[in-house]
Amino acid sequence: MSIFREIPPTAGWPLALKSLLPAFLDANNLLEDDFKSYLPSVYAKVTYSGTAALYLILESIKKLSPKKTVVIPAFICPLAALAIKRANLKIQVCDTNPDDFGFDLNQLKSICSKNKDILAVLTVHLAGLAVDCDPLIQITKENRAFLIEDCAQSLGAEYKGQKTGTLGDFAFFSLCRGKGLTIYEGGLLTSRAPEQAACIEETVANLVKGDLLSESLKIAEIFAYWIFYRPQLFWFAFRLPQLYWQARKNKVRALGDYFTEEFPIHSVSNLRKTVGHLNFPRLKAMLAGQRQKASLYLEALRDAAGIKCIDQLPGTKASWPYLTVLFNNQRNRDAALRILQSMGLGASQVYLSAITDYAYLRKTVSQAPCPNAQSLAARAMTLSTSVFLNASEIGRITQTIRKVAANK
Repeated sequence: MSIFREIPPTAGWPLALKSLLPAFLDANNLLEDDFKSYLPSVYAKVTYSGTAALYLILESIKKLSPKKTVVIPAFICPLAALAIKRANLKIQVCDTNPDDFGFDLNQLKSICSKNKDILAVLTVHLAGLAVDCDPLIQITKENRAFLIEDCAQSLGAEYKGQKTGTLGDFAFFSLCRGKGLTIYEGGLLTSRAPEQAACIEETVANLVKGDLLSESLKIAEIFAYWIFYRPQLFWFAFRLPQLYWQARKNKVRALGDYFTEEFPIHSVSNLRKTVGHLNFPRLKAMLAGQRQKASLYLEALRDAAGIKCIDQLPGTKASWPYLTVLFNNQRNRDAALRILQSMGLGASQVYLSAITDYAYLRKTVSQAPCPNAQSLAARAMTLSTSVFLNASEIGRITQTIRKVAANK
């Protein structure tokens, strides 16, 4: 185990002090404009988190339709399910494809044809990989449902020349630590129709209030992030808590997959928005670095036995906050994960389980067969594309994977 060099598992951005201090002087609210111009989008709203953004979208579309059911993929962050529950809506789980994060389209079509209560379909561009959106647009259109894009991990990804976040009726992004562009804890929601934007504005006005104490804490945590988000100190902020929960045999908390329905939705200060605005110009260069590291992995593992890398679909351009490798079996995945984590090289997992298999969500998520998502959870390992990772370390990672995956 490398205590003195721990690579973050995702391509979060380190923050420079020079990008933090001007925020106290420049409090203009420009981050929404950055997103509207970049995507582009007619509407953008900074929120406390990506989860808060999803919740506000759901509360808004309840005013636009009497339907009550939201379809989600079986391999998804537990927070999405909790946001749907908090909005007093029903959850319908649809399985994924066997070897990628997209919906099983045949199952999705069957769900939508049988259930006339579908309010929305929530698609996830997981790992910075744009899913095949054309069929989803068609399915939701035929069933008069909304298409919501979860872009928490896909800022900068593209589908047929369009940025993710501009393909559905609504979308949300995460500005949380480790997600790339960050204000430590934050999110952003978008809508492509002015009338829908007006509905969201009404919802925000009714539900989102200020919280000076909590916001002051987040400002302090940005500076803590600046200190600890570097390989020499990241072990203390990330691996040490992980080891604590592993010692207590709590795999869900060790991976950071435990959440509650009481997530905050309060407003974000102009100061933190300004931090995001000041860092937004770095996006192009950071994405280029992530893509370059992903290409190194893909080239080194292209012909490796016993694994498959989840690659971008034709006509898409991934943002690659990390790359996902699927092993042929869980035994080899677990063996490779143990070795690489002991080396401090940023290997991790996406989610511990399919959404139906978290014990604490059993009253929230109805049980449904999802063998493909369960297989993904058992076989997937993520490889960091962090700016701190160098080519030599990527070589050590890929050599380890090739060696372990070759075991029958």
